Amino acid sequence: MLILGDHPLTIEEIVQVARKNGKVFIGDKAKSLVSQSCQILNNIVQSDKPVYGINTGFGIFSDKKIKGEEANQLSRNLILSHAVGTGPILPIEVTRAAMLVRANTLAKGFSGVRIEIIETLVEMLNKGVIPVVPSQGSLGSSGDLCPLSHLALVFTTDINDAEAESGYAEVDGQVLTGKQAMETAGIKRIVLGPKEGLAINNGATFSAAIGALAVYDSDYLIDLADRSVAMTLEALLGCSGAFDKRIHQARGQIGQLVSAEMIRNSFEGSTFVDSSDNIQDAYSLRCSPQIHGSVRDTIGYVKQIVECEINAATDNPLIFEPGDAISGGNFHGEPVGLVMDFLSIALCELGAIAERRIFRMTDGKLNMGLPPMLVDSIEKAGLNSGMMMLQYTAASLVLENQTLATPDSVHSLPTSAEQEDHNANSMTAARHTAMIIDNLQQILGIELYMSVRALDLRLRIQNGKMGKETTNLYSRIRSRIKYTAGDTYWAPEINLTKQLVKDQEL
Repeated sequence: MLILGDHPLTIEEIVQVARKNGKVFIGDKAKSLVSQSCQILNNIVQSDKPVYGINTGFGIFSDKKIKGEEANQLSRNLILSHAVGTGPILPIEVTRAAMLVRANTLAKGFSGVRIEIIETLVEMLNKGVIPVVPSQGSLGSSGDLCPLSHLALVFTTDINDAEAESGYAEVDGQVLTGKQAMETAGIKRIVLGPKEGLAINNGATFSAAIGALAVYDSDYLIDLADRSVAMTLEALLGCSGAFDKRIHQARGQIGQLVSAEMIRNSFEGSTFVDSSDNIQDAYSLRCSPQIHGSVRDTIGYVKQIVECEINAATDNPLIFEPGDAISGGNFHGEPVGLVMDFLSIALCELGAIAERRIFRMTDGKLNMGLPPMLVDSIEKAGLNSGMMMLQYTAASLVLENQTLATPDSVHSLPTSAEQEDHNANSMTAARHTAMIIDNLQQILGIELYMSVRALDLRLRIQNGKMGKETTNLYSRIRSRIKYTAGDTYWAPEINLTKQLVKDQEL
């Protein structure tokens, strides 16, 4: 159970709500702050003083004064006109995460909205009414206007209450119009008041939501990658010296120290490591603490920025005591866009070095006496291709990741007749990060699948035992996927391994 406003929202809580349907409630502190902010906004509205987004138009039309009786229609028009997204529909977990982040943003008490707005978002989460939101169409500033407007279509309305203008939502696996979905769940749709449309759709919320899920997954993947290195090291009779604590203390990089320790602990007790005449391994093994550690440090930095963003007040203007509505730019997605680019580059590297280890296991000249392509026996090589194509698949995904990791935040085009002349592109950056993570899960799945097979073959060649932690990892995989000697339809097993990685079961 999550209570908004009692403490800063965490990435783990977002995952609990987004992926595991955790329940959400609004705390008394948040209710009090929202009530105070709403009263300040009402006072501003009654003063008839021109304030951006409350009684003026938006963007280039900010100099157009809106009559008081038209304030509600102004909010509704904003949502209707901005819901013009396109492309594939966002996963349910992303939209749930964004709904939670937006509710948390409004609960800060700087937006002037009624508590009913937040209560409705929370009730939709708890009852499983999830808006259908297209993934493309956001520049990340002024926030994720387009996807947030699609979200808002479902739970907001006007006096006409037109079903055709209610968007779409999924309930119990069925896609309905927004109006039907809300009626099915027994949730009342809201006629927006002054500023409430802008409060809902102004902020890089979907960017931050994708970022939060990406950080959570990255934390797991970097740990798994360290353990995967240890298994490959054993299969290839690697050297332990490169993981000696003293080497990494001499450099002092924190992530490097952590990764070296994790790898070292994973192969501890192995008799395969240091069992060859080699005194030094290739970079993909020897330098894995340095490379993985750099990725680990990057994830840590990205996590700090994303945790700040999911707890930020990001609409415009913001409402402050005693009665100020101040226009600014907290909606701008630059912080999220930059760190998503950074994370994409780091995760791209994590996949790239894993592919090099995959390659070494397949090459009969580099894999320390294992059969080429990890075929079951030399006699059947040629008749069987073994793991040949798995390396092709991994290489293809690495190449795709290298394109996806090209920074998005450095690209900008002006909008709204140059009023909004520098945009963040954060949503695209976040989407590309999510795509890289999906590819990386497959790459690491392939390395794990192949290293387990390589160890099976290694045990035929020489007596020995694996490390304690690598034995556990090996056993988890082999309990679900048995060894197959000759060529077979590998794809189902590879897909299952990826699913084990994706579900964080390893």
